[in-house]
Amino acid sequence: MVEGVAGFKRRMRDIPEIVRLELTKQLEKEADKVVKLMRAFAPVGATRELIESIGWTWGDAPKGSITVGKVRGGIAQDEIAITIYAGGGRAFYARFQEFGTVNMAANPFFYPAWRAERSRVRSNIKRAVKRGFKKS
Repeated sequence: MVEGVAGFKRRMRDIPEIVRLELTKQLEKEADKVVKLMRAFAPVGATRELIESIGWTWGDAPKGSITVGKVRGGIAQDEIAITIYAGGGRAFYARFQEFGTVNMAANPFFYPAWRAERSRVRSNIKRAVKRGFKKS
């Protein structure tokens, strides 16, 4: 059992709408920056399908793609969840590029880009939440 869930839900219910708007705007900006860097880190000679398969979405990623994880928060049905992903569909081999295979060395592009941006993203999101509280 996870402790503090009820307190967290109560706290999330108290967050003003302006904070959510600031948070969602910032999440979109940060996701765009991370996706751009991941595309730049894609292996030399990467196919157009692989590069175009790197993206972000609200909610769940396309089936078969690899994900960084989700940033979640919200109230019941009004949940904020953004997912950064690569692969799926015609670019099913994204995970082979990222992690390698028995016959191929890894050409990581996904997680190195995320690790390079992670602390900046987190601090910008924290600032967006603070900005939203100041506006409310």
